[in-house]
Amino acid sequence: MEIQELLRRLHRDENSIASSTISSSSPNELEKESSVEIIQLVTFVIDDVEYGVDILSVHEILRLPEITRLPNVPKFIRGVINLRGNVIPVVDIRERFGISKARFTELTRIIVVEIGEKLVGLLVDNVHQVVRIPEKDIDPPSDLIEGVSEDFIKGIGKLKDRLIVILNLGYLLFSDEER
Repeated sequence: MEIQELLRRLHRDENSIASSTISSSSPNELEKESSVEIIQLVTFVIDDVEYGVDILSVHEILRLPEITRLPNVPKFIRGVINLRGNVIPVVDIRERFGISKARFTELTRIIVVEIGEKLVGLLVDNVHQVVRIPEKDIDPPSDLIEGVSEDFIKGIGKLKDRLIVILNLGYLLFSDEER
């Protein structure tokens, strides 16, 4: 719960900073600022690659609860959790991306996101931070990316000297056969 409150405070503080900066700008600067679309992402790192999901789809961030394994589900579905009476499937991001498994640590988290009308947990090594990226600094997935991986990638965000892989959440839950 404390992480969710932190996200709310970050969001509120960033908005107040942005609005105070804009209000002190000249009319021409104000017009430029208001036309720039800013995307906020919750980021996490797996094997030195930073990934991001749109903060608007993030419901909350949880410490690792007990996960109940289910029979006959795809390998990347780790199981389900009980979140205040709601049963939520948990997708192991490492497994889904074909990355070697890591041990659970104190930093392991589940990012609960809304995909369509469903809540889904994303099992990640840790949550890195919340970042703001102008939409103009997000490139579509490269034509060099072929196969399944391009389904998962919505774009590549450039933030100073960092690249953030922005995930397309719609493809994370379903197996290839279901799509």
